Amino acid sequence: MASTRYLALLRGINVGGKNPVPMAALREVFETAGHTEVSTYIQSGNVLFRSPQTGPALEQEIEASLEERFGVPLVVVVRSLRQLRTVVEKAPPGFGSRADVFHSDVIFLRSPLTTAQAMTVVRTRDGVDEAWAANGVLYFQRLSAERTKSRMGQIIGTPEYKLMTIRSWKTTTKLLELLQGGAT
Repeated sequence: MASTRYLALLRGINVGGKNPVPMAALREVFETAGHTEVSTYIQSGNVLFRSPQTGPALEQEIEASLEERFGVPLVVVVRSLRQLRTVVEKAPPGFGSRADVFHSDVIFLRSPLTTAQAMTVVRTRDGVDEAWAANGVLYFQRLSAERTKSRMGQIIGTPEYKLMTIRSWKTTTKLLELLQGGAT
């Protein structure tokens, strides 16, 4: 049976002492569920794996397995290698290229949240923040020197935030590199 390379992005684990999840236990959950070539990248919940499963059912199955194992409901956003490649290739021109000037993040959205809905809670401050919507993600960039004036943090209390997970541009591009390394 054919399988696809995927990236699972777990929201809200190992952050500030909340929802501690050891990476070895995380890999074990994925392997027990029948996924192969499972690996993790840094402690913030990035799991690379191969699976014959597809679609929203894959996210739901992973979420159920994680909740059963760790006793905490976790939001999981899954992207295929092809989808992640598109996220990187379709970034706004120059996005992430000036790490010395800007903090650049990709906000991955979990269905049923749409980019249009997500953009209603993302507020920008002129001269500090910029945001762009794309298929299943928002790109958010803020001036490093003015980051304390950024409005990025205002999304945290919104219901929409529960269906988002954020990765830096550096982490996003590294995850693509790792996922491509396992591609056949």
